Amino acid sequence: MRASFFDMLVDLSKDRDDLFVLTADLGFKLFDTFKSQCSDRFYDVGVAEANMIGIAAGLSLTGRNVFCYSIIPFLVMRAYEQIRIDIAYHNLNVKLVGVGGGFTYGMEGITHFGLEDLALMRSLQNMSIVVPADLWEARKLARIACDYPGPLYIRLGRTGEPQIHEAEPAFEIGKPMILRDGKQIALICLGNMVHIGLQVADLLQSRGLSATLVNMHTLKPVDAGFIRQLAGAHEWVFTLEEHNVHGGIGSLVAEVLIESSYRGSFKRFGIPDLEKVMGNADYLRAYYGLTTEKIAERILTLLH
Repeated sequence: MRASFFDMLVDLSKDRDDLFVLTADLGFKLFDTFKSQCSDRFYDVGVAEANMIGIAAGLSLTGRNVFCYSIIPFLVMRAYEQIRIDIAYHNLNVKLVGVGGGFTYGMEGITHFGLEDLALMRSLQNMSIVVPADLWEARKLARIACDYPGPLYIRLGRTGEPQIHEAEPAFEIGKPMILRDGKQIALICLGNMVHIGLQVADLLQSRGLSATLVNMHTLKPVDAGFIRQLAGAHEWVFTLEEHNVHGGIGSLVAEVLIESSYRGSFKRFGIPDLEKVMGNADYLRAYYGLTTEKIAERILTLLH
């Protein structure tokens, strides 16, 4: 996904001399082609994420279209004050590309987890948030992002993510995608959990339970009308995300439902407050219940 996104930026940069890429001592080999073709528009600022955001703000104020790249904890948490003041407050045309959502960098430990980024970015004025689910969506988003006005946070996985689409989909910021129609429950999924959600829907179908599957790739701007309509047509609504249960897609949907007097049932699947557990990404996802089997089992238990 990450490579697909930046490969598309390389293609776009051939006809757009305003496109700049900044990184904070990361992305080795990822940017080789961009550096060779656009050396005067690529800056590695070193281990100085806050400075990177300041440089991006200055470039944006002079008419440049800037993309900043780093892993999520360093991009979002370490440079949050600069993002808040320099980018969001001034509504600047800067795209923040964070890689490693959730437990992607599991073995590196809590310092490298990306579990609070959506909550932080949702709280910022003017900030839009998009989480593509596969490489096709990432490629399409790269093109859209170049012309998208204002700050945009893009949350990417690392590499080797399963494909959701066989070809480039009709992907639009702010427009949720219904990937499967069902009648009894609705599964609203985000990022890498879209693939898990499809597997959960298949497993539930084998148990006689019909599920609608939604790829809610955009957290902000949110299509509240879509969420209300979806919830109104289903007895149960579930959200799936590899993010803390507070502040992510689960909180977003809950806010919409509580303010629209939804009379059905709702449950969030995500990461609670962390325990002192170490392991790779798959181990941690299983430990916190974010596998196909464990999610389906919990849903069936709730419904019966």
